[in-house]
Amino acid sequence: MKVGYFLSCEEFGPAELVEQARLAEQAGFDSLWISDHFHPWNDAQGESPFVWSVIGAVSQVCSLPVTTAVTCPTVRLHPVIVAQAAATSATMLDGRFVLGVGSGEALNEHILGDPWPSADVRLEMLEEAVALIRKLWGGGFVTEYGHHYDVDHARIYTMPATPPPIYVSGFGPKATDLAARIGDGFIATMPDPELVGRFREASKGKPAVAGAKVAYADTEQQGVEIAHHLWANAGLPGELSQVLPSPVHFEQASTLVTEEMTRESVVAGRDVEAHLSQLREYADAGYDELNIANMGPHYREMIAFYASEVLPRFRNG
Repeated sequence: MKVGYFLSCEEFGPAELVEQARLAEQAGFDSLWISDHFHPWNDAQGESPFVWSVIGAVSQVCSLPVTTAVTCPTVRLHPVIVAQAAATSATMLDGRFVLGVGSGEALNEHILGDPWPSADVRLEMLEEAVALIRKLWGGGFVTEYGHHYDVDHARIYTMPATPPPIYVSGFGPKATDLAARIGDGFIATMPDPELVGRFREASKGKPAVAGAKVAYADTEQQGVEIAHHLWANAGLPGELSQVLPSPVHFEQASTLVTEEMTRESVVAGRDVEAHLSQLREYADAGYDELNIANMGPHYREMIAFYASEVLPRFRNG
């Protein structure tokens, strides 16, 4: 399994993200993920730069492949605009780009005043959007009047030699089946072998990639405190993360997540075996690639720690 670094746009500004990309390549990470948000999950995270600008900057300092994890091409951004942005990113990265897409969260997508559709409708919109993006990448002018999207004489002029792959995220059976049907790969965040197996069987072996987080610190307790302060929202159950509309609502809901719950779910501190155990869990689940984000300010130390302690031991078995 390859190991990449996950650039978190919710927590870091553009300059820090570009620095992390450069350091990750120097440290020997295999790839980069980058999140695409309009809002952070809470005010403590405190950032949310425009992902396409950051990708352009990253392309000038780093030669690692980049995947958006994930872009929602259905509500806040029309799929025509996403098609153009992704094509430009793939061109700047000389083809080392994957457009990761998903059905999105109200947190980011409600901002223009559109109603937030049901999960089934969001998946329907995503399928239509992906088909439209691929059609635009096929060349020529596109005019189409679909169920959700209309396009009038649109053409993408700046294109890489080969259109980028589109990976589709899935957090349940319906989304996973959609990813297998329309995606070039699968994106998830849980080490769930049943979900990976479901995708692999339906897709006939297409790649499956994942993301996870750690909270590097001098001690486990310090890491837990950082993770709980910044990312308690990650412990919210069910569909809350898809339907809550603002960072304020996530802060309110996150009061239900205790520090002990965070401790049980997060790799914190600098114990090498704990970090290796998480990597192995995702490898055993069947993923081809895992991208690791660091929660909190110690990203330079985390990257150096992975370069010297974690990555060599994982790769040497």
